[in-house]
Amino acid sequence: MLALVLALALVGYRSDIRQARAAVEGAPVAATSAGPIEYSEAGRGMPVLSIHGAGGGWDQGLANVVDVFDAGFRVIAPSRFGYLGTPLPDDTSVSAQADAHAALLSALAVDRAVVVGVSAGARSALELALRHPDRVSALILIVPGTYAPDSPVAIEDSRGSALAFRLVNAGADFTWWAVEKIAPSTLVRFLGVEPALLDTASPEERDAVLDVVRNVQPLSRRVAGINLDSKPDAARPPLERIAVPALIVTARDDLFNTLPAAEFAADMIPGAELVAYDTGGHLLVGHGEALRRLVREFLARAGIAAESVGGGGAGG
Repeated sequence: MLALVLALALVGYRSDIRQARAAVEGAPVAATSAGPIEYSEAGRGMPVLSIHGAGGGWDQGLANVVDVFDAGFRVIAPSRFGYLGTPLPDDTSVSAQADAHAALLSALAVDRAVVVGVSAGARSALELALRHPDRVSALILIVPGTYAPDSPVAIEDSRGSALAFRLVNAGADFTWWAVEKIAPSTLVRFLGVEPALLDTASPEERDAVLDVVRNVQPLSRRVAGINLDSKPDAARPPLERIAVPALIVTARDDLFNTLPAAEFAADMIPGAELVAYDTGGHLLVGHGEALRRLVREFLARAGIAAESVGGGGAGG
């Protein structure tokens, strides 16, 4: 009986991992002045550069903003260093990653963009605004995994999260898949969300969280970037020099402890706006529509509007 169960599990794993690998194949790779950068696009109109967090790639970059930017926006989602089809260069610093973002915009003939940095992607989003301010029309940081002087962003301290972190470091596709099937709440917690939040979430919100867990696969094609992101952000960036409109959004119950980093960034960036939801965790569960309205209102105050173009939006 055990042999049969294991055989069926192996069949299920092979099917799921084959689909996961196929889902991230075929994205274009731009030959930029900073080296090859994989990316994808959706929609037409006002450019938005969507910079993904740990465990991501261009696919996560699109998914992060699909419910925020629709008609009238052109979402450009790169894979950061070490994720999917973007290799690790010799210089993997945040400064080099920001320069790579600017190089991709140049390769795509985009002068300026609204820049959205999510989680660990907020580091290079901030650096882009510092190093290339002429390329950034507005800056949006969501659950930012950035510098905080006294209470740094960190993985939640539990046995389950420690196990998940070891899986990530090993790039263990099968083990991640097995834990997802047997104990998904372990991976939900590892992604910064208290599993109890899903008990009161709508079916759509619950499915969205579990999709994030599932879409970390293929983990082995993201592990180099994840390991790079695991290094702490110990250097204080000169945030007071940022001169573009900035919106920072987080949740007080984020298990990655992004609230202190969000508060620090909001205090240091001139004129920055901070919104901290009481609940929602690292994935802002339950705040999708509120976030959409918040971003639109922020962009309106910054004088940035969707462009009137035909065709689909960021999800199309």
